[in-house]
Amino acid sequence: MTKPHDRLRGWAAARRRPLSGLRFTSLRLRLVVVFGLVALTAAVSASGIAYWLNREAVLTRTQDAVLRDFQQEMQNHASLLPVHPGPAELRRTAGQMANSSQRFSVLLVAEDGTGNRVVGNSDLDTFTLEDVPASLRKAVNRKQSTSSRDASAYHLYWQRITDHDQPYLVGGARVIGGTTTGYMLKSLEPEAKDLNSLAWSLGIATALALIGSALLAQAAATTVLKPVHRLGIAARRLGEGKLDTRLRVSGTDELADLSRTFNHTAEALEKHIADMSARDEASRRFVADMSHELRTPLTAITAVTEILEEELDAETGSVDPMIEPAVRLVVSETRRLGDLVENLMEVTRFDAGTARLVLDDVDIADQITACIDARAWLDAVELDAERGITARLDPRRLDVILANLIGNALKHGGSPVRVAVRVEGEELVIAVRDHGPGIPEEVLPHVFDRFYKASASRPRSEGSGLGLSIALENAHIHGGEITASNSPDGGAVFTLRLPHDASRLLGDGPGEPEDPAIGNGTEGTSG
Repeated sequence: MTKPHDRLRGWAAARRRPLSGLRFTSLRLRLVVVFGLVALTAAVSASGIAYWLNREAVLTRTQDAVLRDFQQEMQNHASLLPVHPGPAELRRTAGQMANSSQRFSVLLVAEDGTGNRVVGNSDLDTFTLEDVPASLRKAVNRKQSTSSRDASAYHLYWQRITDHDQPYLVGGARVIGGTTTGYMLKSLEPEAKDLNSLAWSLGIATALALIGSALLAQAAATTVLKPVHRLGIAARRLGEGKLDTRLRVSGTDELADLSRTFNHTAEALEKHIADMSARDEASRRFVADMSHELRTPLTAITAVTEILEEELDAETGSVDPMIEPAVRLVVSETRRLGDLVENLMEVTRFDAGTARLVLDDVDIADQITACIDARAWLDAVELDAERGITARLDPRRLDVILANLIGNALKHGGSPVRVAVRVEGEELVIAVRDHGPGIPEEVLPHVFDRFYKASASRPRSEGSGLGLSIALENAHIHGGEITASNSPDGGAVFTLRLPHDASRLLGDGPGEPEDPAIGNGTEGTSG
């Protein structure tokens, strides 16, 4: 029987993986990325809203001040012009209007007595009528219908424009009762610079917020993942068979509950494995004790059956012919019982872990020849092995393996049995093939099980039911393996693989590094 601890260690060895660093798919990276995206979205949204609100506030405040000043200047100066002013009067009035506190450029347009357009500019023709959008000019000169609530026929209009990548505010109004129309041009470059500075400031604040969120995410991830990492290490140790592994529990959050659950599970598993180990140990002890107790009476029975067998073979014929079949049955069954007891004792040594190798340099061809010669199988076995192939093995255990494989092939497959030896790299391969019907597919996974019967209708066989199992255990103790299959040409094939030098078996590798938060056997608390 396989020990629970051995099964657990085998499972852990297959599942063991080295600790990996930060990967794109790691939980830590995902947490940092999510924190960063949330912070970036929040910072960009807040910065965008703040920039938009400040932009509207700055531009609206400047715009209202400029338009209010322009309207006041139109009332104070442009309204005093005659109906048909001259160019000099327009330039003088435009200059006076441009000297206001807002410092904008002024363009005055009127008609002289002959109906021709007259223009006056405060900036020596740098601000011309072409700089005013046509839609604005049309709106300014459009006469509105008056009412009791709005008696003005003309209104003040404005528009923001961009010229050579520079922002400007353009406004216009017409003097009521005259032909003069005034336009003003105000540069918004100072406000644009202020808004650019604000955008840079908000961008820097967003970057700092992103960096801060990444640091906070890293700290949060460390806080969350450190217990998870410890739980992973503890689970690996538990899988390696260190059933006294426990986690130190701190706090009352979900991770602390998870640690408590792990400790309770580990405690229950340890108790269950301990119970199983105790039952297995009791079973092994019972089989070993029973085998030893049977040896004494079996020795006496064997001595008696040998005497009876000699009497059967004697020429005097002293045995009554009526009881001769019964005597032969007793002799046969006594030998079978002796083999069963010896096999049971061998199995108990494997289960107890006391089986040891006695290594020697073995010539494989000579060893196989000696095995089949000792059992009088030379006429039924074909050997295909080159002389000079040697390996450092336990010759007694190799003989047990070969005897079981070849004997099983002769018993169930029939002769001739072919034994082929070859070398594959660092392995020695011995294939035993018979010419029988082969092994049913549903039986193949169980051929090495102890006391396995392929058919429930045939519970009794000549063997003990332990031969192939003992052969497999002897292969394992060498660091080798035995596999069973069916040949495409018919017959069953048992393949034995053994290392050239069984003394170079590898031991266990290094374990996990110690973590002070992972204890053995006791559950504590940490601050």
